[in-house]
Amino acid sequence: MTCPDCGAPTLAFAVSEQYRDALPGEHVGAEVCTRCLVLRPVADPPADLPDFTAIGDAVPSNDEAAVPFVLMVGLIPSLATNRSEISELLAAVERAGTDPLLALDRLAEDPTVDAEADLRTRRRQLEQLL
Repeated sequence: MTCPDCGAPTLAFAVSEQYRDALPGEHVGAEVCTRCLVLRPVADPPADLPDFTAIGDAVPSNDEAAVPFVLMVGLIPSLATNRSEISELLAAVERAGTDPLLALDRLAEDPTVDAEADLRTRRRQLEQLL
């Protein structure tokens, strides 16, 4: 699929029940744009997880860290509204063995990413949240 906002490819994936509260509505999956990082709910995601490193090398290659990281990045544009969900996702990424703030820094530096939100500013705000 392609992103309706920027035309880049998207990655659709199933979201485990533990992270579904981060998605609006009753959806069981999400898709993320590989360029602008916009996250959208998906009703019928594929069974297999995609290679999230298609977004960039900064995204964890470990699915246990990649899924909550991608969800967290997708929620960053609405940091104030999604504060509790983002905090839980950050903790999940850390438990999976990845430093989420370092990964976010690296993602912000990736020249192939043109995120909807200013990742550098949001990263500083996240640090203040924690």
